[in-house]
Amino acid sequence: MTSETAAAAGFSPAALGAELNREDGLMLYRDMVLGRRFEDKCAEMYYRGKMFGFVHLYNGQEAIATGVIKAMKAQHDWFCSTYRDHVHALSAGVPAREVMSELFGKETGCSKGRGGSMHLFSKEHHLLGGYAFIGEGIPVALGAAFTSRYKRDALGDSSSNAITAAFFGDGTCNIGQFFECLNMASLWKLPIIFVVENNKWAIGMAHHRATSDTEIWRKASAFGMAGEEVDGMDVLAVRAATQRALERARAGEGPTLLECLTYRFRGHSLADPDELRDPEEKAFWAQRDPIKQFSALLLNQGKATAEDLAAIDAEIDVEVRDSVEFALAAPEPNPDELTRYIWAED
Repeated sequence: MTSETAAAAGFSPAALGAELNREDGLMLYRDMVLGRRFEDKCAEMYYRGKMFGFVHLYNGQEAIATGVIKAMKAQHDWFCSTYRDHVHALSAGVPAREVMSELFGKETGCSKGRGGSMHLFSKEHHLLGGYAFIGEGIPVALGAAFTSRYKRDALGDSSSNAITAAFFGDGTCNIGQFFECLNMASLWKLPIIFVVENNKWAIGMAHHRATSDTEIWRKASAFGMAGEEVDGMDVLAVRAATQRALERARAGEGPTLLECLTYRFRGHSLADPDELRDPEEKAFWAQRDPIKQFSALLLNQGKATAEDLAAIDAEIDVEVRDSVEFALAAPEPNPDELTRYIWAED
């Protein structure tokens, strides 16, 4: 496939210039498909009355979780999520069974059934939590980044080079914690990547109606840190930007504010009828589906065949169905342990 043909097909410069081997390509594809199929199954379970509470799905934004987290070191680097956290957890390596169990409030969930959809946590997989209120996870992520720097500089642990990724949405970028944490991270050159998932809408408020400067990445300059805007529907563009941020952080050059332009394909939550967004706007972004774009790239570059991708899809469907069956059969938390996991000794 020539570069001219690829460009005409809609592939980005980042995708065209990326050095991608077959193994990495299939890994990235698998991770995005897992996120999408898992969320679709969550919607099914919710509407069937099997899942309760608020459930915020990630459909359309998969390239960000995959592009960022899969560029980082599993069980070494750290991650902080939001209330839209299922796919972040899956990309970080939390088993689908544990994530689905948590959504059903079962003891086998990654938060032992205490957290539900918005409060996924896994110490083993370095997932520092999902947070129901916007911005709550940013100071936690900052603390993790400070710990990494403190262990190296104050305690002399030369192996301490973990980096933290803090995920949050465009609506979070107008609150105090965002600015305070950017300031501290830059002041102390902490190894952290602030990942803005700008999906254009904060619940029902359009981004341009609530923000004086809609280009969030430019706010980095006020704190003397690197800032970058990237196509959040292009997994290779996100991965490349993340790799640049990782290089800066591991070199001691401090944080990066990474704004990923994306779009959610469903309403704010499954309780949202999604009547505020223009149908033409939704149709435009649907044409930029990150999974469809990436699968087309893999096929056109000869990194995968249609049979390869179909086999992955089938494998993911089995994994997701298994997670539901496991969660439905799993035990409820023991009422006698209501106050467990509150104190540090537990």
